[in-house]
Amino acid sequence: MKKKQRALSIKQILDTYFPTPSIPLSHTSHYTLLIAVLLSARSTDKKVNEITPLLFSLADTPEKMLTIPLETIQTTIRPCGLSPFKAKSILGLSKILVEKYNSKVPRTFEELEALPGVGHKTASVVMAQAFA
Repeated sequence: MKKKQRALSIKQILDTYFPTPSIPLSHTSHYTLLIAVLLSARSTDKKVNEITPLLFSLADTPEKMLTIPLETIQTTIRPCGLSPFKAKSILGLSKILVEKYNSKVPRTFEELEALPGVGHKTASVVMAQAFA
């Protein structure tokens, strides 16, 4: 069996047993999903779901996020770990989304992976959950 045929067989099996898998991270938009997935690195979904309502009450769009001081974001997300890096990434990707993508989350792996703090795993989750 060739790779493509095997992949299709595996997809059919997964679709049979898991037709509509739930998304474990709470979010309300593609942007909030992207931020939640970024925060989930080296953290638990449970912890991220505790923190994101606090963060998203401050800002739930890229434009709003750019108005929040770095220190406030860092303090808010500190329980998720790696807060200095993640806070800078959140502000950096928010700025790029506003300036380059009209505040929309891009729909390709290449564009997603070019955003600060977004690696292949984060891009894969966003692609699968937001654009599947």
